[in-house]
Amino acid sequence: MTRRGGVMLLAWTSLLLSLIGGLVVPPRAAAQWAVSSNDNKVMLDNGVVKVVPNPAPDTATIIDLGVTPPKVVAEFPVPGSVVGPPMSVALTPDQSLALITASTKVDPADPTKTIPDNRVSVVDLRATPPRVIATLEAGAGAAGVSINRQGTLALVANRAAGTVSVFTIQGKTVAPAGLVRLGDDKSGPCHVVFTPDGKTALVTRDGDSMISILAIDGTKVEYTKRDLSAGLRPYGIEMSSDGSVAVVANIGRGGGDNDTVSVIDMRANPIRVVETVTVGQTPEGIMLSPDGKLCAVQVMNGSNKPKDSPFYNANGKLLLPGGGDPAPAGGSGVDRPVGAGHRVLGGQPDHPGAEHGGAGHPGAAVGREHADRHRAAHQDQRGPCCHSHRPPLDAPGRPDGVRSCIPIFPECET
Repeated sequence: MTRRGGVMLLAWTSLLLSLIGGLVVPPRAAAQWAVSSNDNKVMLDNGVVKVVPNPAPDTATIIDLGVTPPKVVAEFPVPGSVVGPPMSVALTPDQSLALITASTKVDPADPTKTIPDNRVSVVDLRATPPRVIATLEAGAGAAGVSINRQGTLALVANRAAGTVSVFTIQGKTVAPAGLVRLGDDKSGPCHVVFTPDGKTALVTRDGDSMISILAIDGTKVEYTKRDLSAGLRPYGIEMSSDGSVAVVANIGRGGGDNDTVSVIDMRANPIRVVETVTVGQTPEGIMLSPDGKLCAVQVMNGSNKPKDSPFYNANGKLLLPGGGDPAPAGGSGVDRPVGAGHRVLGGQPDHPGAEHGGAGHPGAAVGREHADRHRAAHQDQRGPCCHSHRPPLDAPGRPDGVRSCIPIFPECET
């Protein structure tokens, strides 16, 4: 059977490219590179997550988007997982290293099931070719990962352990530096983001619907015991480049109800949730423009449900909450707005692997040309589920005109 995978990456206007400049030698001016973590072990079969028999190893793919057609410049085995928020890759500000987490692996005792994984792979992006130079251990269900703007500290949310793992970064050396407990194993830490000064971090917890505040002093990371309440099952989270606000995607319980996105005022004393808006079924990927005025939200819209479900839709959506009137869907199959005050940018039809009954991979195309080019580059790649990420918004070498990025494939959620 043919399995197509990879991420679809879009150029702004608000989207995204997991972009890295100066990745190869000789250097290219304003190069556009995508780093993708590809989960080859699971597939979505008519709304049901299944383990692929005798799966190929998970991989990381580096794609040059600065050429036509895009070119895969490297692909190599790296453990990864689509289970968890689509933020399982982080790049250092100098774009020399990538950290890739793996939240699940095939159960050695029962190859039809997955169990939590805890691996964090360190990838040297400046090596020729790029390669894994270290494999570290975080906690069970290692999922969302972020690196501070100073490039000295990384945090990993351990979804099956109720903890956050701390790692120091010095040059190419990444080392464990501690563990912060937030709740029990069911609290479900999903993703973590730093403030620009690196002194505070927020952690989403979809297990008990809280957002925890961490205090950071050098390499010392502590749970402040203060939690925010946004919406049901906070999941993806993004910090504005000036640190004034954070936005949270609340994925809900997957029962067909419209779910929400919340805004956190980071300058309030104390920090607090100040706004929540409805966006549709299961918002996952979420990003802010550099000026913090525009938010892009990837909504699964029921595209991961069985086709006989009353909540099924063939397409996911990309929304700009508060972005005005609905935009044309561009033939994407989005047939109506989700509500006043939202701009619907588009949707992607069902995943090409329709012979599996796979659900649609939500997404949108403002930069339709980039999406089409990336799809062409990745059409023969393995793994229907993957994550892809970009360096910090103010990272040196970020090409002009590239604003932010957002992964737009659905999570194969259990």
